[in-house]
Amino acid sequence: MNKVLILSDSHGLTEELTIIKERHHADYYIHCGDSELMKSTPPLNGFTTVKGNCDWKGDFPLEKIVEIGELRFFITHGHLFDVKMSLLHLQYRAQEVEADIVCFGHSHIAYAEKNGEQLFINPGSIRLPKRFKEPSYVLLKWTSANEVNVTFYHVNGKEITHFPYENQFNLK
Repeated sequence: MNKVLILSDSHGLTEELTIIKERHHADYYIHCGDSELMKSTPPLNGFTTVKGNCDWKGDFPLEKIVEIGELRFFITHGHLFDVKMSLLHLQYRAQEVEADIVCFGHSHIAYAEKNGEQLFINPGSIRLPKRFKEPSYVLLKWTSANEVNVTFYHVNGKEITHFPYENQFNLK
């Protein structure tokens, strides 16, 4: 089984990053930007991190494409795609890079939904959540692209079950 931990918008938190990473022992760790940390900050060790609009110090890439198992991930913060207005620009870019899963942040609003052939995931914010009051992150698990599971967790480690999103997706 593949496990990927996805979080975003930690805005300077360090201890929480370490605790969350140690709690889940995932195969891959993604930070969708606005860590407000330097790339060399120890809590970011092991994370694939992209640059958010508040990452003035870190020399992170604006986007990243990674293959994890049989799935292609497109990772970005989202501010350059106007994700607070619409996901249309992000959707175009995701199609362009042939992503299966699109990981983004910026809005601080937890979100998971399949749009066309792609699964869009915003893990919310572990520091400053919006719309939902719980500071959140995501653990993504799959054994095949036919059964991808998205689980939202509170920063304290408890599963969040009341977000209005499906948690099972078929991607291929």
